[in-house]
Amino acid sequence: MDLNDIIDFLHAAARSVGVEVTSPGFYLQLGLILAGAGISFAAGAAIRSRVDMTSLAMGWPAPLRLFMRVLIDSASTAVFAALTALARVIMVHSTWPSRSYLLAVAAKLAFAWLIIRLVTSVIRNTFIVRLVSLSAWLLTALSILGLLDPTMDTLDSVSIVLGGLRLTPLLLIKLGVLLAVALWLSNIASNFVESRITQSGDLTPSIQVLLVKMIRLGLMVFAVAVVMSAVGINLSALAIFSGAAGVGIGFGLQKIVANFISGIILLADKSVKPGDLVTIGDSTGRISAMKTRYISVAAGDGREFLIPNEDLVTQKVTNWTYTDNNTLVKVNFGTNYDADPRLVCKLAIEIAAAAPRALKGKPPNCILMEFTEAGMKFSLTFWIANPDGMDSVKSDVMLALWEAFKHENIRVPYPVREIRIRGGALPVETTVEVPG
Repeated sequence: MDLNDIIDFLHAAARSVGVEVTSPGFYLQLGLILAGAGISFAAGAAIRSRVDMTSLAMGWPAPLRLFMRVLIDSASTAVFAALTALARVIMVHSTWPSRSYLLAVAAKLAFAWLIIRLVTSVIRNTFIVRLVSLSAWLLTALSILGLLDPTMDTLDSVSIVLGGLRLTPLLLIKLGVLLAVALWLSNIASNFVESRITQSGDLTPSIQVLLVKMIRLGLMVFAVAVVMSAVGINLSALAIFSGAAGVGIGFGLQKIVANFISGIILLADKSVKPGDLVTIGDSTGRISAMKTRYISVAAGDGREFLIPNEDLVTQKVTNWTYTDNNTLVKVNFGTNYDADPRLVCKLAIEIAAAAPRALKGKPPNCILMEFTEAGMKFSLTFWIANPDGMDSVKSDVMLALWEAFKHENIRVPYPVREIRIRGGALPVETTVEVPG
């Protein structure tokens, strides 16, 4: 179809519309349609306000409940379709069939929209529901009006040839619709496979995440290949774009590719896995999820750090639970020289052993580290079964040490400062000393 054919088609359509608009029957049908729309709107509102879906669908299967909910929400459309169909039947029996053409179109469009809404009710994604509904209804409307074939011919008449590939608006529309449907189906399939893999107790968390990612990527590639073959695109025709794609990956997408490859490496070598407690730079928390581009580290206070996979490969990472969940807690403290160091160590070991989370199989240890100007420095170490809440355990032990030191008259040293002020009317000399 060339430009002249398109212009002739538009002229013929305009003449047909002009003849229809000047007919008295057009305004009668339009009035009936507007009246039916008003009645259906009021009836739909009344139905929705009077019908209680909770009590009506009690005990029904989930698909039937969903079907009824969509039907109640579309009550206005159903009433409008029924009224316009009834009005058309009356018009056909009382006058010529051509006088009821507009009513027939309105009834068919309303029924088509109702059926499309019921069919798409199984889709959970709101955006996908709207996209599929509007696309399907637009195709149905063009088919009802007899404009589907001319429209497709018009969209296929404009083309751009790139290498051996002929691109037309019709081809792009088909490609977009089929690709959206194929990716949606592949997402459903990958979610089903993921639920089965995560329920398997024989696979480690790292292997589970690796398998899920490989299956999801494989299904997406398969979906894209099937759609391209379905619309008639030869994959060999895309070879012309391979060089540009390589340059784009090398410059613009290198970080994305690096993070993706790093994610595969992390899953394969099992250096980190979901549930591990890690420290990366200043961020510490549990790994809650491992994605294609990043890992999510939950800090425990509501924050989640999204750390690129590349950072885990190239930077220093502390994994507190890599081979063992047992964690050594170290508490450094000091006393003055009046204290008996053996008594101090004995008290510290008893306090650490009495901590609720201290491991009984690994006894605590306390050693004298250093003699300083301010006093003696000690180091108390003990083991706990899990690194979670390590700071709270350390705080409880230090509070218990403080209470024990007060009971035994053991003092903790603090710096001694001497301040001397010379000059002025009244020379003053002040000395601040530390007791003991």
